[in-house]
Amino acid sequence: MRKSKPKKRIILPDPKFNDTMVTQFVNNMMYDGKKSVAYAIFYDAMDRIADKAEKEGKAPLEVFKKALENVTPAVEVKSRRVGGATFQVPTEIRADRKLSVSMKNLIAFARKRSGKSMAEKLGAEIVAAYNQEGGAFKRKEDMHKMAEANRAFAHFRF
Repeated sequence: MRKSKPKKRIILPDPKFNDTMVTQFVNNMMYDGKKSVAYAIFYDAMDRIADKAEKEGKAPLEVFKKALENVTPAVEVKSRRVGGATFQVPTEIRADRKLSVSMKNLIAFARKRSGKSMAEKLGAEIVAAYNQEGGAFKRKEDMHKMAEANRAFAHFRF
């Protein structure tokens, strides 16, 4: 694998919404290979979002995609050692990494939320992200602030 890049795996669309982004989200959320449980949690969360989405005249999948878009960071900081000192160097994120980082943040902050079921927590976090609030959105803002604060070290980019 020294020089060759691993080939991209094809992700199949999910059964209900027929969308590959949903499958990727469920794959990130899944524990111990229990994909059917992860799908059940996701679809339950989408049902909980549906009544909120209907008030705005949108489909729950649109709300989910907008929420993901709201928590997607454009830049991140990476540690780089230069002459014994470690600098936080701001770097732009590749498109596929942007998506996976935003999904993982959304899932992580949904798990930290208080609530009874994971579906309830996930639904609440997606609605919060859609309204540009909540933990995942705050994480994105913090990442951007860190990158802005360390803009002076951008010339150390690798």
